[in-house]
Amino acid sequence: MTEPAEPPTVTADQPTGGSTDGQPDMPPAPRHRTLRTRLRHFRARVRGNPKANKAWRLAIGILGTVVLCVGVVAIPYPGPGWLIVFAGLGILATEFTWAGRLLRFARRHYDRWMAWVGRQNIVVKALLGLLTCAVVLATLWLLGAFYLVAKVVGLGGWTWLQSPIA
Repeated sequence: MTEPAEPPTVTADQPTGGSTDGQPDMPPAPRHRTLRTRLRHFRARVRGNPKANKAWRLAIGILGTVVLCVGVVAIPYPGPGWLIVFAGLGILATEFTWAGRLLRFARRHYDRWMAWVGRQNIVVKALLGLLTCAVVLATLWLLGAFYLVAKVVGLGGWTWLQSPIA
C-alpha cells in the first residue's frame, strides 16, 4: 500500500486557489503590459508636457503627410498605392480628428468604387485597365523616365521621349 502524499505547504507569496469567502482568486496581473497599454501610457506622459506634445504632433503630422503623399503618387502604379494612402491617413488619424473622418470617408468610397467595378461588364473593366495604363505611361513620360532609359540603352537621339517639364 502507498501512503497518501503530504499536502503542499503554502507560503504567503503563493496564491491559495481560493479566498476566505469561498470565491476563487482572480488570476494574477500579467507582469508585462501589452504594447498598446505601454504606448498609451507613453502618449499620456507626452500629452502632459506641452512642448513634447507639440513636437510629437508635428512629427506625426510630417510622417503621416509623407506616407500619404507617397501613397498618392503610387496609386496609378501596380502595387499597394491605396494601402499606403490609408496607412498615411491612419498615422495622421492617431493625432488629428479630421484625418480619422477623412480616412473613414475614403475607405467607404473606395469600397463602393471597388464594388461598382466588380459588378461591371468585362469591357468596362478593360477600359478602366487601359485608362490606368495611360495614366501610368503619362506620368512616366512627364517624370522623364522614358528618356532616361532611352539614354541608357543608346537611344538618346529619340528626343520625343523627353519630358516637357524636365
